[in-house]
Amino acid sequence: MSALLEVQDVTVRFGGLTALDNVSADITDGEVVGIIGPNGAGKTTLFNVICGFNRPDTGTLRWQGNALQRHQPRQLAGLGIARTLQGLGLFPHLSVLENVMVGATKHARAWIGSALLALPRGDRDEQQLRKRALEVLSELDVADIADRLPGQLPYGVQKRVALARALVADPKLLLLDEPASGLSNDEMRELADLLRVLKKDVSVLLVEHHMDLVMDVCDRIVVLDFGRVIAAGTPAEVRDDPRVLEAYLGEEVTDADG
Repeated sequence: MSALLEVQDVTVRFGGLTALDNVSADITDGEVVGIIGPNGAGKTTLFNVICGFNRPDTGTLRWQGNALQRHQPRQLAGLGIARTLQGLGLFPHLSVLENVMVGATKHARAWIGSALLALPRGDRDEQQLRKRALEVLSELDVADIADRLPGQLPYGVQKRVALARALVADPKLLLLDEPASGLSNDEMRELADLLRVLKKDVSVLLVEHHMDLVMDVCDRIVVLDFGRVIAAGTPAEVRDDPRVLEAYLGEEVTDADG
């Protein structure tokens, strides 16, 4: 099966610091791939390269077989890539439904400008956006809070709203940056169940510190340490790799239920 996204021999330097050192990784349709490693390992830099925030000094990216060069973050949705942030990034004065509608990207640009400025909007465009946003909220079991403001909701529910906003544009690849941060154990289990469902329609590239979640939902895992790939493979292969145990995982993985 050909790769949906390929990162090939990417190196990124910030002055005298090498954030990524000859890193290669890929993801195919219907996969959940985890990117893990200690703090400062280069995980966020890798995401930022994929999203066009950082440019590689050397190496290439390919998206659906085509070279990905000089792309900008604003072009991601058109490519079929969506990303959630470590922070929620929700608009506090827009309802949950309106926040999700923002994720429809180019179709929502005129709408969101009008919404923020309280200007008149096109009824047909708004109806289409509203319908799609409600569908995604329903898929994530939070349609009942569509009219609420984000600040009125528990943090775990706000996380689902942020995820719905990323999914509303029907991406082919979803980049999740620390999706389990701040979640309770029950909410983390719900997230794991949700990711298993999502992979039927969208590939997921996941940066996460919670090893029990990573080992539970990922088909493959790439381990970074000091900007280099030190291991890659299935959860079982990564769990038993002595380089990984030494660099990061240790007992945290061998006792995933603890």
